[in-house]
Amino acid sequence: MLSDKIRLSAKEILEKEFKTGVRGYKQEEVDKFLDFIIKDYEAFNQEIEELQQENLRLKKQLDESSKKQQPAQQTGTTNFDILKRLSNLEKHVFGSKLYD
Repeated sequence: MLSDKIRLSAKEILEKEFKTGVRGYKQEEVDKFLDFIIKDYEAFNQEIEELQQENLRLKKQLDESSKKQQPAQQTGTTNFDILKRLSNLEKHVFGSKLYD
């Protein structure tokens, strides 16, 4: 599952604090960059949620269409079978008159 692979949340990124050193990075630049990362995380999470919902909807739609098709497949009747039965019925009803 995807959630098992993600190690950070947007909230954890937001709340992360870094130790400062003598020659450290500018805190404002780091904060701005982390804000961009947080927005991306939120956008990715939203996109993932939408895709998961669409996936579930499509699976349900596929299941429903498969169920509708099963009765026709279970009878095993094809156009060829119907034509063969019709031909046999005509032979029986009309006999040799049909083919004279």
